[in-house]
Amino acid sequence: MQGPFFEFSALLLICALVGAVFVRLRQPVLVAYIVVGIAVGPAGIGLVSAHDQIDLLAQVGVAVLLFAVGLKLDLQHVRHIGPVALATGLGQLTFTIVIGFGLVLALGKTPMEALYVAVALTFSSTIIIVKLLSDKRELDTLHGRIAVGFLIVQDLAVVVAMMTMSAMRGSGDAGAEVGWLEVAASLAWRLAAAAAALFVLMRWVLPPVVAAMARSQELLLVFAIAWGVALASLGEWAGFSKEAGAFLAGFSLASTPYREAMNARLTGIRDFLLLFFFIDLGAKLDFSTLGAEVGPALVLSLFVLVGNPLIVMAIMGYMGYRRRTGFLAGLTVAQISEFSIVFVAMGITLGHIGVQALGLTTLVGLVTITVSTYMILYSQKLYERLAPWLRPFERAHPFRELQAEAQAGDARHADAVVFGLGRYGRRLFEQLRAAGVDVVGVDFDPELVRQLRAEGLPVLFGDAEDPDFLESLPLRHAGLAITTLPQWESNRALLHALRAVGYGGQIAGAVRDAAHGRALAEAGVNRVLNPFDDAADHAAAGLAQTILNPEPRA
Repeated sequence: MQGPFFEFSALLLICALVGAVFVRLRQPVLVAYIVVGIAVGPAGIGLVSAHDQIDLLAQVGVAVLLFAVGLKLDLQHVRHIGPVALATGLGQLTFTIVIGFGLVLALGKTPMEALYVAVALTFSSTIIIVKLLSDKRELDTLHGRIAVGFLIVQDLAVVVAMMTMSAMRGSGDAGAEVGWLEVAASLAWRLAAAAAALFVLMRWVLPPVVAAMARSQELLLVFAIAWGVALASLGEWAGFSKEAGAFLAGFSLASTPYREAMNARLTGIRDFLLLFFFIDLGAKLDFSTLGAEVGPALVLSLFVLVGNPLIVMAIMGYMGYRRRTGFLAGLTVAQISEFSIVFVAMGITLGHIGVQALGLTTLVGLVTITVSTYMILYSQKLYERLAPWLRPFERAHPFRELQAEAQAGDARHADAVVFGLGRYGRRLFEQLRAAGVDVVGVDFDPELVRQLRAEGLPVLFGDAEDPDFLESLPLRHAGLAITTLPQWESNRALLHALRAVGYGGQIAGAVRDAAHGRALAEAGVNRVLNPFDDAADHAAAGLAQTILNPEPRA
C-alpha cells in the first residue's frame, strides 16, 4: 500500500492534526510543519521516502512565497515608507548584522557562516506579525503602522541580500579567490541588466498580457504561478538564485491593477506548498550534528529576543516616541522568519555554507518564533511589568517644535476634544467640525499631526495618558471628551488622567468589541460608540425608510 500517494496523504493528515494542536496553543502552523518533518524524517519514524517529490514541491513553494512578497511591493507603498519606519528598519538591520556577525564568529563559526547567519537573524516574519497584529486589531495603531513599515524595509533587504550572495556563487568561503571588487562589479552589471529587462517588461509587455489573462480568474492564477516559476528558473540560469528571480517576477506585476486578485488567490496555494518546504527542512535536519548547535542557538535566540527589540526602542526613543510605542513595535522583530531559513538554504545550494548553518538557523527560528508569539500576544501585560525599567528609552520632551507650535497657535477653547485620530477618529473629528462643533483633535503620531496641521486643522500633539499634557488642553469649557484609542489599557490611563485634572464633562468612547465596551461603561464612560453596530443601525434605518416610504417613480 505504501507509495508516494500514501505518504502524501499521511503527511497531510498528520500536518492537519498537529497544526490544530499548535493553533490551539496560539502558535504559527509553520512551527508545526517543521516538527512534523522532524517526526516523519530519518530522525523520527522514517515515514517519508518520496524525497524528490517533496523537494520539488518545496522549491515551487519557495518560489511562490518570494513571488507573493514581490507582488506586495507596489512602488507607491515603497515611496510612502515613513521616516521612522525607514530609520528603524535600517538601524535594526545594521545593528543585527554587525553585532550578530561578531557573535557568531565568537561561537566558532567560519566568516561565511557568520555572515549568512547574521543576515538571517535580521529578518522578521511579515506573515506571522501581520496575522498577530490583525487578530489583536492593532494594525491601525501607531506601533502597528510603524511595524508594517519596517517590515517592508526588511522585505527589500531580503532581496538585496539574496542577489548579493547569489553574485558570489562559487566563491566558497571567506578565503575564496574572488575579490570583493569583482563581486561588486558582477553584481552591478547583473542588476543593471535585470533592471533594464524589468523596465521593458513592466512598461510595454506585461500590462497587455496580464489584461488578456485576467479575462479568466483561473487563467490569471495559472499565469501568476507560471510567471513566478519561470523567472525563478531564469534567475538561477542568469547567475542569481531562484528566490531572487521569483521576487522580481512578483515585483514586475506589483503595479498592475490585478495585483490584489493574484495575491488573494495565491495565498492558499503558497501556504499549502510551503508546508512541504518546512516538512522537507525538518526531515533533512541531521541530529548527529544538531546537538552541538543547541548552545549557540540559545545564545543567538536570546540575542534576537532581547537585542532586536532594544535597538528598535533605542532608535524610536531617540526620534521622540514614547517607550510604550517603541516597546510594542520592538516586540515584532523579536524573531526570525521563514525568509531566514530560505536564505540560509540558498547559501547551501550556492555552495557557500554547510548544513550545520541551516540547523543552527532552524533551531533559532523555532525558539524565537515560539517565544515571540506569546510576547506579542501578551504585549500589554508584559509592558506593564517592564515599564519602570524602560524609561531610558524615552526622551523627556520629544518633538519640541510640535509642542511649541501647539502652544503658540492652537485655540485655547473647544466644545469637544477627540483623542486618537486614526481612521475612525479622524472621520469623527471632521464630521463634528462640519456640523459646526468647535472641536480639537489630539494624537501622538508626529507625522499625522504635521499632515493635519498642514491642512489647517486644529490638532494638538501629545500623550493622552499624561496628566501634565491634559492640563494644557482646552478641557475646562469642553462639554465632551471622545476617545477612539483602540486599546483598553490606553483608555483606562486616559480616564485616570482626566479625573486627575478635574475634568467634569461627558465622556464618549469608541470600541471594537463588546468586552471593551463593557469595560468603558464600568469605568464611567457616558456613551459607548461601536463603529460597526452604529454604522449597521444607521444603514438599516435608511434602508427601512427607503422600503417603507419609496419615492414615486418618474
